[in-house]
Amino acid sequence: MEKLLIKGGASLKGEISCSGAKNAALPMIAATILSDEDIILKNLPYLQDITTMFELLGSMGADILLNENMDFTIATNNLKEKEARYELVKTMRASILVLGPLVAKYGEAKIALPGGCAIGSRPVNYHLDALEQLGATITLKNGYIEASAKKLIGSKIKFDGITVTGTENIMMAACLAEGTTTLTNVAKEPEIIDLAEFLNKMGAKISGAGSDQITIEGVERLYGTEHSIPADRIEAGTYLVAAAVTNGEIKINGINPNRLIKVLDKLIETGAKVETSEDSISLIMNKDKPKPVDITTAPFPEFPTDMQAQFSVINALANGVSNIYETVFENRFMHVQELNRMGCNIQINGNQAIIEGVDSLYGAEVMATDLRASASLILAGLCAKGETKVDRIYHIDRGYERIEEKLNYLGANIIRLPS
Repeated sequence: MEKLLIKGGASLKGEISCSGAKNAALPMIAATILSDEDIILKNLPYLQDITTMFELLGSMGADILLNENMDFTIATNNLKEKEARYELVKTMRASILVLGPLVAKYGEAKIALPGGCAIGSRPVNYHLDALEQLGATITLKNGYIEASAKKLIGSKIKFDGITVTGTENIMMAACLAEGTTTLTNVAKEPEIIDLAEFLNKMGAKISGAGSDQITIEGVERLYGTEHSIPADRIEAGTYLVAAAVTNGEIKINGINPNRLIKVLDKLIETGAKVETSEDSISLIMNKDKPKPVDITTAPFPEFPTDMQAQFSVINALANGVSNIYETVFENRFMHVQELNRMGCNIQINGNQAIIEGVDSLYGAEVMATDLRASASLILAGLCAKGETKVDRIYHIDRGYERIEEKLNYLGANIIRLPS
């Protein structure tokens, strides 16, 4: 199993470009199932989750071609299988995103109950209940979701809880439903807006994405198009924190700062100087210890749960005590035990992390437990004294494109050790 060896102490400085967003790309890849024609996707990040989604479509009979410009052409107009097998689904919860498109386009789907990061309960019942309201018949059998429908029918659907993938799944399914579908209590994440724009380019009729209510007027078919994946706001936020914890300077190009307002506000609160343009963010961290910041995670536009672990490292180095409240997932403090092995002083009380700043962190052998936890351990290693070895880095490869290459370009000293 590969590991990352990090020699801490370098101050990160430089300029990098943001990769395409995994959380925007995955639903778009799933949405290609709806099209009768070829889809060309540009700026796809090179990540394990993207590879897994392509393997999933390929196992169904999709044709996927990569050209010299690193653009992917995806043809799904003649799928032979409508099943997502467990061996693929178990590594990535986003596999559930093929459920809605398969039922809408082909009238059937068999999807293994998903796996992925063990960061808490992310129930698929929101997806299933909404799909039933569109007229699908759902059964759970031998660890699989089996769904069928002769024709989905538009409906008024209110989600019992806010769900990003649930919103995406039903939004896709409703594109080919008969009549109008209204979704309320929906997720408002930028990736929802991105998916709606992509589907509308394919011929869908979606309005209201990013608001409390999304309306989808069903159409007979969807067409081919070309689309570029937008930048990854969580990747950008992670590299901003990397510069902050190493008292560095960074400029990230290709990112819309409006998608990171709450993160930028908290970085400024720590003492960082942040400047933005239409498509870039710059950060300079002063040489003083950061100020502690209290954080409560919540669905967009509030502070993202995917940045909580990274801010644990800033607060661990801060001059004072801070609190982080995790309200999205109930099991997302698994990085804390590993950070404490590096000298952090973090106590957990239910959904609250109480962090008392320390003078220094120290290198240690640590183990990643999920995607964003992996990022926090790397950030801690960058500012720790000595060497840090991060194990189980397959988690980080699911969501960060060439992370050690980008950090080394900024001045870090990271080596990928073979298994």
